[in-house]
Amino acid sequence: MEFFERFAIPHPSPLIYASMVAIGLTMIAIVVGITYFKKWGYLWREWLTTVDHKRIGMMYIISALLMLFRGGADAVMMRLQTAVPDNTFLDAQHYNEVFTTHGVVMIIFMAMAFIIGMMNFVVPLQIGARDVAFPRLNAISFWLYFAGAMLFNISFVIGGSPDAGWTNYFPLAGTEFSETVGVNYYMWALQISGIGTLMTGINFIVTILKMRAPGMTLMKMPMFTWSALITNVIIVFAFPVLTIALLMGTLDRQFGTHFFASTNGGMDMLWANLFWVWGHPEVYILILPAFGIYSEVISTFSQRNLYGYKSMVGSMVLISFMSFLVWVHHFFTMGHGPLVNGIFSITTMAIAVPTGIKIFNWLLTMWKGKIRFTVPMLYSVGFIPLFTIGGVTGVMLAIASADYQYHNTMFLVAHFHNVIIPGVVFAMLAGLTYWWPKMFGFMLNERIGKWGFWFLTVGFCLAFFPMYITGLDGQARRMYTYSEETGFGPLNMLSFFGAGLMAIAFILIVYNVYYSFRYAPRNVGQDPWNARSLEWATPNPVPHYNFSVTPVVNSSEAFWDSKKNGHQLFKDKIDKIHMPNNSGLPIIIAGLFFVFGFSFVFGIWVGVIAAAIGIFGCMAYRTFEKDHGHYIPVEEIQETEMKLEVRNNENR
Repeated sequence: MEFFERFAIPHPSPLIYASMVAIGLTMIAIVVGITYFKKWGYLWREWLTTVDHKRIGMMYIISALLMLFRGGADAVMMRLQTAVPDNTFLDAQHYNEVFTTHGVVMIIFMAMAFIIGMMNFVVPLQIGARDVAFPRLNAISFWLYFAGAMLFNISFVIGGSPDAGWTNYFPLAGTEFSETVGVNYYMWALQISGIGTLMTGINFIVTILKMRAPGMTLMKMPMFTWSALITNVIIVFAFPVLTIALLMGTLDRQFGTHFFASTNGGMDMLWANLFWVWGHPEVYILILPAFGIYSEVISTFSQRNLYGYKSMVGSMVLISFMSFLVWVHHFFTMGHGPLVNGIFSITTMAIAVPTGIKIFNWLLTMWKGKIRFTVPMLYSVGFIPLFTIGGVTGVMLAIASADYQYHNTMFLVAHFHNVIIPGVVFAMLAGLTYWWPKMFGFMLNERIGKWGFWFLTVGFCLAFFPMYITGLDGQARRMYTYSEETGFGPLNMLSFFGAGLMAIAFILIVYNVYYSFRYAPRNVGQDPWNARSLEWATPNPVPHYNFSVTPVVNSSEAFWDSKKNGHQLFKDKIDKIHMPNNSGLPIIIAGLFFVFGFSFVFGIWVGVIAAAIGIFGCMAYRTFEKDHGHYIPVEEIQETEMKLEVRNNENR
């Protein structure tokens, strides 16, 4: 009995018990289905052990979509709880756990996975590479992310969820106020996932700097590749800070140190500083790839080259530098004094300038363009006014004296979502729809996609714009209930209605995938959008070696030049191609990291030691492993290319 009590949920509820049953039945159904259709071997050979950047990118995106619905369920529960005064749908403790997991899942395990998935699939194709610089490191990066995500998501059914907010502020996150293992889950899930993200940052910097096609100088890279390069530079500088902060927090909670304690020489504000030194660059880690996607989409569907290429690059570089100079605006209300607050108020307003430059770049790209309002273009155009509103409210929050009024209210919640949802979610849906035919060989249905866009946009406005008003009227964030006398009820009900429309939008997006998979024609060819960058020069489906011949580039829109100006992309003859071998080692190491993290959460030191030995054993094995990859012979490449050419000719 003591064994089971150790892993019991400290604050059970019917919702959690129902979730346990649903998770159990889903896992059984998956295992039975895979076994019945005899797909275990296929999954192991083609997906679980793959080092192909395209398949790793798809797995990131699939995982991100699953996390989107996980975090979305939390969001709907919060909106339902606050829809009416004095609601009892969730109690205070459960509400704390829900808004904590919602923030972590959406930022770390949804948005980060989506952008890294997009980078994985697109960047090597855009630069004319056959894979990333370190394919096996890429695989272990994904599986560490996945292990961290799964570790975090089992918390609410084994041991209890974290409840100190997604920012995990101390001393609230210390053992005095969070006695359960929930915050331990937070520490180790983010630590394991963060290690994978840091590996990704190093991998893509090397890939972009060293593996570009001949002729592709830095100033001839597509804008999405530029955004990926700058994003990964930020990752390499920001994520070690999070790694150390999480380590110090773990030592405080599990080994009795006092880094973030309010006694014995500790400093709880140290956590806030370290968290936001990582946390605010993290916002730009999310938003810069989105800017790259919008640049690709707007240029393609305006049928014009991107206006102000150099200013776009310069503004992103400036944003990456300034993103490390604004973190203190997250705690203007914590007593730093007017000098410090004034300095960071100025830097916060200044970072809006390079962001504003991009808005004008996109508008001028569309100016006199022949705009096609496809689904990706609708998301891109819809993003501009909504993100501008989010930016303007950000400038309001940057006024340190006024921030005392705004900071701990729903106004801040509205601002943050007003930036992240149009800036990241819209971009990821635009990019997913845009590159979908390159990923899967068929188009998503435009009509259903447009319905999804309008439901999402209208639902977003109804869900979050009322929060600006209730926030200014004094509704505090993180409060699970309020009295009828406050007058917040009608606007909160409107917000709940908007959240419902957003949920319908995501259901439509899932239905679109199902409908298109069943009924969409497969005769889309290699370039269904009449696009401009190099990834569209590959056939559908993209062979695992990407390009049979390395392309030669002379502009940032190499494929467009080949179509309109007669530039010859492929000049050399086909030669044998070297490719890496698949490996089961990454998923095994990630599984050991999962065991290591789970054991550390509960203080099961035998499990910690055993998993650590296994991890170092796998690393030692890899050190001495002689695996030099394999060569694809010319005959096999020619046969593959001939089949793809016949297929693409039939599809025209």
